[in-house]
Amino acid sequence: MHVHIADGTLGWPEGAPYDAIAVTASGPMVPPALREQLAIGGRLVIPVGPDPERQQLLLVERTGANEFAETNICPVRFVPLVGQRGWGEENGWSE
Repeated sequence: MHVHIADGTLGWPEGAPYDAIAVTASGPMVPPALREQLAIGGRLVIPVGPDPERQQLLLVERTGANEFAETNICPVRFVPLVGQRGWGEENGWSE
């Protein structure tokens, strides 16, 4: 088992590509680094939305080198994802 402590919005490029990524905090959008770190056929589940109080649980599947399919699973409410590609004061959330 490996533990990596860093900005989760940037993923872990050294271990990529991944077959699955599960994000347990909400962001305003899917961080591009997480998309890029998926293997073809890989899946990413993440709560996203423009409101830090309400999100959609989103399934992102990498279908090709630069192709992704997205499916909204259900409405959810998660704690905010912080980091370079997460919530910050400019996105309507602050500590």
